[in-house]
Amino acid sequence: MIDIFGIISTVFWGLLTISLLVFVHEGGHYLAARACGVRVTEFFLGLPCRYRLAHTSRRSGTTFGVTPLLLGGYAAVAGMDDTNAPCAPAVLAAVHRRGVATVRELAEELSCDVEEVEDACIQLLGWGSIAPRYLDGDGPRGSYYPSCYASVPRDTHGKTVFDGRSFDLLHATAEGEPWSPPMSDADFFEQERLRTYSGIGFPRRALILVAGILVNIIVAIVLIMSVYSIIGVDVAIDTNQIGSVEQGSPAWEAGIRADDRIVTIDDIEVDSWSAIVDTLSSVESDRLSITYERDGSTHDVTLERASDGLIGIGIRYERYRLDPITSFQVTLDYIAQTAQGVAQLLIPTRTMEVLDSSTSIVGISVMSAQAAASGPSIYLTFAGLISLSLGFMNLLPIPPLDGGKLLIEAIGALAHKPVPRRIQTFVSYAGIALFLALFFYMLHLDILRFL
Repeated sequence: MIDIFGIISTVFWGLLTISLLVFVHEGGHYLAARACGVRVTEFFLGLPCRYRLAHTSRRSGTTFGVTPLLLGGYAAVAGMDDTNAPCAPAVLAAVHRRGVATVRELAEELSCDVEEVEDACIQLLGWGSIAPRYLDGDGPRGSYYPSCYASVPRDTHGKTVFDGRSFDLLHATAEGEPWSPPMSDADFFEQERLRTYSGIGFPRRALILVAGILVNIIVAIVLIMSVYSIIGVDVAIDTNQIGSVEQGSPAWEAGIRADDRIVTIDDIEVDSWSAIVDTLSSVESDRLSITYERDGSTHDVTLERASDGLIGIGIRYERYRLDPITSFQVTLDYIAQTAQGVAQLLIPTRTMEVLDSSTSIVGISVMSAQAAASGPSIYLTFAGLISLSLGFMNLLPIPPLDGGKLLIEAIGALAHKPVPRRIQTFVSYAGIALFLALFFYMLHLDILRFL
């Protein structure tokens, strides 16, 4: 019979774990972009979707919200797609002089093809430089991109709400109100470009790319240190005192309870849990004579083992909390082991071995549910390890991962010119194909392993 509750629990914990960790990763990109003066038009929990709950900040202009596709999150950093439409400067100025204009009106005014104007509008929309105006046939039931665009609110210096504290709201125009740039079209466009990812230098680009990875590592450190220093961890104690007794088991039926001490098993003295396990393994008879101690008194019982050979008793655990320095050292060990494991993916002789011991979203979901059922200490430690894995995996020099993008940016910085767009596109598609292949390979392993 299908365990519906178990399936729902697995999906819930898997989505919760993955979505929150990807969301904080994207949060790192968002914070770094804002710190570098780069616009971020959207920051969402969940993958991009037309149906969403959202709120636009009056202070930063960024739209925050959540979508129903809870498999991560995204931060729409302006200029990350590196689109470069030739007529974009002219389109930017024309939209603001008109206030509101359709794509066809712009194409006629600028003597450009409609497709070229559409590309320019999409680029400028991603920059937060113009606003969409949906007409009949646009939006969810029609074309994805609008066929009409409007000027965004501008102050006397041309700043927008996306530019933060430097934007003078009291002396700004309204959306769709005509505004004439006090500069040439090229200077106006360049001013906008400097507020995007494509318009800043390599050091700030690198910071934006690695920020998500750094946040994942910081989150992992906080989670794991919290477990070891605040919540504490349960450590098995090698004593003959029983930690738990399964209700309905042979030991339970014989009257043995938690905190009792096993003194002898079939007249063999036991003074530790190891001795109890060894003795139970060495005694061949299913019928056992056990002497246990409770409150200073000894009791003798006889019981029959269960069909699996066990009697239903569990080891004793004690909770320990480490000081911050020791817990940080333990966390550093986790970080080193995770980094070493991910790095082995790049060693051809170890790649398949690492993949065979890795897991996909299915495995993470199953293990998330199991960890959550085991208590907060186990779950938070597991979430910390997944956060570390997510961070270090993104550091791999394979596009479209952050590490791959960083490699492309570094090559462009050393060559003093950007890597050609067609090469970036080809490498990105190759990287996507590789990760799809790896995903289905690990998904196949997870189906065999868990299902």
